[in-house]
Amino acid sequence: MSDLVLSIDLGTGGPKVALVDESGSVLAYEAHRVDTFLDESGAATQDANEWWDLVRAAARRLTAAHPGGRVVGVAVTGQYASTVPVDANGVPTGPCLTWLDTRGGPHARAAVGGPVQGYNPRTALRFIRVNGGAPSTSGADPVGQILYLTHEDPELVARTRWFLEPVDYLTMRLTGVASGTHASRLALWMTDNRNLARLDYDAGLLGLAGLDAAKLPPLLSFGDVVGTVTADVAAELGLSPDALVVTGMPDLHAAALGAGATAPFATHLALSTTSWISCPVPTKKTDALHSIATVPGLSNDSYLVINNQETGAGALDWLRRLLAAPDYETLTTSAAASPPGARGVRFRPWLAGERSPAEDKSVRASFANLSLATDGGDLARAVLEGVAANSAWLFGHVETFAKRRLEPVRLLGGGAQSDLWAQIYADVLNRRIERVENPLVAQVRGAALLAWSRVRARPLGEFVTTPPVAVFEPTGHEAYRELVADLPGRFRAESRAARRSKRGSRSA
Repeated sequence: MSDLVLSIDLGTGGPKVALVDESGSVLAYEAHRVDTFLDESGAATQDANEWWDLVRAAARRLTAAHPGGRVVGVAVTGQYASTVPVDANGVPTGPCLTWLDTRGGPHARAAVGGPVQGYNPRTALRFIRVNGGAPSTSGADPVGQILYLTHEDPELVARTRWFLEPVDYLTMRLTGVASGTHASRLALWMTDNRNLARLDYDAGLLGLAGLDAAKLPPLLSFGDVVGTVTADVAAELGLSPDALVVTGMPDLHAAALGAGATAPFATHLALSTTSWISCPVPTKKTDALHSIATVPGLSNDSYLVINNQETGAGALDWLRRLLAAPDYETLTTSAAASPPGARGVRFRPWLAGERSPAEDKSVRASFANLSLATDGGDLARAVLEGVAANSAWLFGHVETFAKRRLEPVRLLGGGAQSDLWAQIYADVLNRRIERVENPLVAQVRGAALLAWSRVRARPLGEFVTTPPVAVFEPTGHEAYRELVADLPGRFRAESRAARRSKRGSRSA
């Protein structure tokens, strides 16, 4: 029998479940969609039981379809900055509050808010000095989410043993063990990231935020073995009862592994539902002005650059639904018929507000320069170009942060499947773009590679070898120079308009 790893990538849009062999080849996978429940209160929740049901069903089908394989390891990656309340057995006591949920904003502002860019400067500096980042005053992270539940739903909190990140929740369902790492709890902001070997939460930061350490899971090192799958899970899913389960990891870390971008300053750009630009760096650092920082990386002595743009390839999914396009290929084919510049149509991609390189949860997306001659292809091309231009705005600040030119850039995520979009990225960034093999499942591959290194007890570097399968050189940067230069000013204008609108709504 051949040995395999079961790898799970729990994206905001739903889970991918895959079987990955020792070479890193994804032999088979399933992708499933889940709904996010939104309302005007700022709620943005998902059903964590639905995730588990989908993962279990997919794993059963995959293992049944590969009777010659023996699953010896399991890895989980996915969304973060979200909170799943669970009981002592790991069963949810309520829905997951996702990274889009802002209901905890008033409580977060009461804890860390103030007059300097929305923060109490003394509190923010304490967080940045110890951790490298600080809780969002929007409430869209575990601090705001836990404070919201604590103040607004004490009965749920009384039933809750642990507040877990989604990746740690699935890991607990597999093993029965509650755990976290500096990396998986990066958006909690409660660890001392000056010393990644210190596996504990910082009591001073917990006190500033008003959180109870007793409801936070014990910390392990990144990539530690949490345990083996429980007997019930092994029997139900067709796994070896000795299958090792490694610590859950954010999609940021799985992307670096899946892109083969693990050397110092080796850069990857994820074009998934959201988007980010990252590379490994040797030291802890923060650029609070542009929401760029470093977080615990792929070992206890390294860091990864972190930032996030709230809308990446999700913008194309939004347009597909808006235009009732049958699939993405139809949409990108129509975009290819529109010339560079989309006949003057512009798209500002802030469908869910923005986080980096400027944070404003209330700013919104827009099309500009529409005319009677505008067609669906122009709209599609404008979306591709607008998302890429937004990445270019962030990319400039990331290069300043890294103090060097970053090239080449490894591209992964669902949006990277489009040759047209990859070429637009090369032209807009004016950098060589290297697309990895099967970019849609690069993160499940990356998570699996970590599991393989633990199953085989060999260094991670022996497994992370991911050469690019397609290269896109910049050939038309001049056509996009004005588009990129215009974006920061448009963001500031839209942000001011959003604030005026909000003040008007409160007055009314």
